[in-house]
Amino acid sequence: MSTITPELVASHQLTDSEYQKIVGILGREPTYTELGIFSVMWSEHCSYKSSRLHLKKLPTSSKLVLQGPGENAGIIDIGDGYAIAFKIESHNHPSFIEPFQGAATGVGGILRDIFTMGARPVAVMDALRFGPLDDPETGARNRRILTGVVSGIAHYGNCFGVPTVGGECVFDPSYAGNPLVNVFALGVFKHDEIFLARAAGEGNPVIYVGAKTGRDGIHGASMASAEFTEESKQKRPNVQVGDPFLEKLLLEACLEAMKTGAIVGIQDMGAAGLTCSTCEMASRGGTGIEIDLKHVPQRESGMTPYEIMLSESQERMLLVAEKGREDEVFRVFRKWGLDAVAVGTVTADGILRVKDHGEVVAEIPAHPLAEEAPVYDRPYTAPYRRLPMEAPDLPVSNTRLDSALLKLLASGDICSKHWIWQQYDHMVRTNTIEGPGGDAAVIRIKETGGSIAMSLDGNGRYCELSPREGTMLMVAECCRNLSTAGALPVAATNNLNFGNPERPEIMAQIVESIEGMAEACRFFETPITGGNVSLYNETLGEPIAPSPVLGIVGLMKTAEPLGTTFRAPGRVVILLGGLGNCDISRFGSTQFAKVVLDAGWGLPPALDMEYEKRVQAAIRQIVNEKLAESAHDVSDGGLAVTLAECSFGSAGIGADIELASEMRPEFLLFHEGPSRVVLSTPDAGRIREVAAAHSIQAVELGVTIEGRLQVRNSGTVLIDSAVNDLKRVWETALETLLHA
Repeated sequence: MSTITPELVASHQLTDSEYQKIVGILGREPTYTELGIFSVMWSEHCSYKSSRLHLKKLPTSSKLVLQGPGENAGIIDIGDGYAIAFKIESHNHPSFIEPFQGAATGVGGILRDIFTMGARPVAVMDALRFGPLDDPETGARNRRILTGVVSGIAHYGNCFGVPTVGGECVFDPSYAGNPLVNVFALGVFKHDEIFLARAAGEGNPVIYVGAKTGRDGIHGASMASAEFTEESKQKRPNVQVGDPFLEKLLLEACLEAMKTGAIVGIQDMGAAGLTCSTCEMASRGGTGIEIDLKHVPQRESGMTPYEIMLSESQERMLLVAEKGREDEVFRVFRKWGLDAVAVGTVTADGILRVKDHGEVVAEIPAHPLAEEAPVYDRPYTAPYRRLPMEAPDLPVSNTRLDSALLKLLASGDICSKHWIWQQYDHMVRTNTIEGPGGDAAVIRIKETGGSIAMSLDGNGRYCELSPREGTMLMVAECCRNLSTAGALPVAATNNLNFGNPERPEIMAQIVESIEGMAEACRFFETPITGGNVSLYNETLGEPIAPSPVLGIVGLMKTAEPLGTTFRAPGRVVILLGGLGNCDISRFGSTQFAKVVLDAGWGLPPALDMEYEKRVQAAIRQIVNEKLAESAHDVSDGGLAVTLAECSFGSAGIGADIELASEMRPEFLLFHEGPSRVVLSTPDAGRIREVAAAHSIQAVELGVTIEGRLQVRNSGTVLIDSAVNDLKRVWETALETLLHA
């Protein structure tokens, strides 16, 4: 038995008090293997020890929620005996160290979370954050990370055969040393096909299936629970290596084995690998598990029990089968050319017992290991912010703002992401109705005749100025995206990306963001069914901008997508929700402030949730009654950017817009106030009736025209540009930045 020294404990990222709690649970000093097991299960990445107290504030139930937080994925009822499972996860630190494999295995991990529930994955989305591509100091590295991450996502999703149907990509200096890769997946199944990750039935065999175990990914969960330092780049052994073709075989084998009726419980080996799957299944089932590592398929010789238990090798699952029906399971996996080996049994004593060729190397109560990690009520102060509250003296704006619009359209956040999503197969399985580039992705559920809409949203700029308000705006925008597609938002999954929670000013960001999310999700009736917390996103003491990301799903009838772009000239352009208003204190959060003024200040846009909800109800009615030809919500870049994007359809239809406002021209065109949607319609009267019924504004802006975007305010020309000139800049900007 190894001697456990204070230095060894510290190297496992355990505090002295945590170590003493381990000793108390065991009633003795841990073995080296046991220390490693506790270190990964009690890591921030696996235990959520800094956030768990506050996550309880989130709404998690509704009449549609069949499974909330606590399983591998949340589940909601979509009618006709069918359900969807969905979740979002992060693979941030691995994607910095090894962009291709880090992102690829992030996709693989979230797909296993879905099919371990019994669902067939049908869609993937991703939310990406990188440092600026043209930064003189970090640009080359940022470009390398971006290309590696996108290639990794494309490789795994395309090879596995699941469409990547949408997402978002944002650039900010705070992500230069710590990119974010958040991946969302969704699957479909019948109610009677749902499986849970629980070990039940004393004497039932515990079966290891899938890829062999190697040394890749050891301490991956611990790496994800610490800040980056100068040594972090040397941690490539902590990054897993994925095989999407093997995962496709694993998917088919698992779904087929589930249909035999011989499977009692199933869980993927994700973070913490065999350790996590064994102790969590036992804990959830109120049982124990005993395994012998001599049975675990290994692809490297001389692996120690410590290495086998902590390996995060990909494409592996752990099953519990009914005793006496093992051969049914083995036959299925042999058919698919996969390892399937009984490695242990379910016990009644509540102990995770690990043997190595008969010798006990770990003996730990499963429930305390899985569920009794320390929960910290960390102190928090005012949220950390880099940017000032007070606004600078803004220069007097030029009357014409064409150049400002061009600069925004060429910026990393707003420009076309076609270069990214063209690498993804977003049509495989032939269910995609609306793919990348729209306000929301929409897939057809052939079994029910309905559709599912999905949207991912986050806004670090807003959250840095006010984590609470910024997160509430994020929830509102995500719901508005779905509503603009005609879908009713019904449930959400979240990914909370923040810096070091041991810093009170960072912990304040986390608390305020969660509380804002709780309030908004409760108001918009989108309970959180599960998610991921990714903390310690810092490099050399510099934290990322607070970056919660939300994935919301909506239900809708199957229909042809409305689309965001103008279709024909002579249509009335209407701004549902009205022009809004903006003062200088709220303008500092805009893309105009970031890109054109190279500044940021104040607070994010003001949100009236009651008004927002009425706007969403109105646009859903308009879309579902087919009263509009196009619809696009106003968000990054404000009204001017939205009008430009509405003009970028294949027909080259722009608009002639006449405004009447006393706002400063740049405020009028570029403020990012929420609760607004740009429509084009041949029947403005019917739109006005719907708006009046919902007590919201519907402002007629002008008409669609061929080839130009013209915007005037009280007769003064603000923008007059050829649509093709604007579109060319927007379409080519990302590739230009990639070659900076």
